[in-house]
Amino acid sequence: MLSVTTWNINSVRLRMPIVETFITSHAPDILCLQEIKCQEHQFPYDAFRALGYEHFAVHGQKGYHGVATVGKVPFTEYSRHDWQDNGEARHVGVQLNNGPGAKGGAGTVIENVYVPAGGDIPDREQNPKFGQKLDFLERMTRWAERIEQPTLIVGDFNIAPLESDVWSHKQLLKVVSHTPLEVEVLQGFMDAHGWKDIGREHIAAPERYYSWWSYRSKDWRKGDRGRRLDHMWASPQLATQATAHSVYEDARDWDKPSDHVPLTTEFAF
Repeated sequence: MLSVTTWNINSVRLRMPIVETFITSHAPDILCLQEIKCQEHQFPYDAFRALGYEHFAVHGQKGYHGVATVGKVPFTEYSRHDWQDNGEARHVGVQLNNGPGAKGGAGTVIENVYVPAGGDIPDREQNPKFGQKLDFLERMTRWAERIEQPTLIVGDFNIAPLESDVWSHKQLLKVVSHTPLEVEVLQGFMDAHGWKDIGREHIAAPERYYSWWSYRSKDWRKGDRGRRLDHMWASPQLATQATAHSVYEDARDWDKPSDHVPLTTEFAF
């Protein structure tokens, strides 16, 4: 068995106490973090080592964005992509190794991505950030067409594609993250490699499934105005080896929480 978690942590140094809480309880083999908000030399390596994580692939930048994959099992950094050609650290990939502590799945690639949010106005002409988001996904789509090895792609995609991925389909149709254009572009990315949406393979629509709740909601649980912005997608054959998928909503209640919660998939290798 091998377990993989994805979590937009919204500053890994600030949230390290809740990362430790999660790891102490659940201890995934691989933890993929987005929005770490630090440079590579500032990443809390020692704190992770104290928790049993000895393997790292960190792609960071000062104060913004950034992604990191940490593991109890060995891997080799496999890829770094700058899909906007602007220097933002939003994508790092690793390949699982054979070696001490290996648990199977050698050769499997795990890509960890943080797709831009896209601003507030769903119009490329009025809002360049929205256009950058669409272009980011378009470039990823062209890349996905060439993938040949078993791959898991996880992270904050910043799009909730299904009606049951948002608290109100009708009210969010013109809100960035759930517009028909974004959903169409994300579907193109899915089709390019035949990705399987592991979350929805295990929590079938139309069942409610959210991973993000705004900080603006004083009582996020009562209002429950959530969206499923975080995803775990796998190559078709790899997806058949996914045995369980969990959403840890309670993490949104922890002290100084991220606005996202962790998702974990377990694989039988």
